[in-house]
Amino acid sequence: MSEMRMTRAGLLMLLTLLVASALSVVGPASSANAASGRVWDRLAQCESGGRWHINTGNGYYGGLQFSGSTWRGYGGGKFARFAHRATKGEQIRVAERVQNSQGWRAWPACSDRIGLR
Repeated sequence: MSEMRMTRAGLLMLLTLLVASALSVVGPASSANAASGRVWDRLAQCESGGRWHINTGNGYYGGLQFSGSTWRGYGGGKFARFAHRATKGEQIRVAERVQNSQGWRAWPACSDRIGLR
């Protein structure tokens, strides 16, 4: 009987360790978002001096310097007419869609400058 308990206890311990290992590999979802946020901050620093609400009149808007057509084409219009009127988080959400579609080449000079390509 005690051998059976040891086997069950051992199995339970093994399962616990496997679950803990899997969770440590996956990690919390927020850590990926935090790293992503730092990347977007660095890119915005290069693109616009980190000014998320910038409109210089050059046809590009917001911290990540979206053209109006890119902003609307990737769903930004649901947040604001132009990127500079959207929040930082909304701009990042649209930027993630752009990046998933076009890669870092959507921001060619700055993505090269900060080592994203």
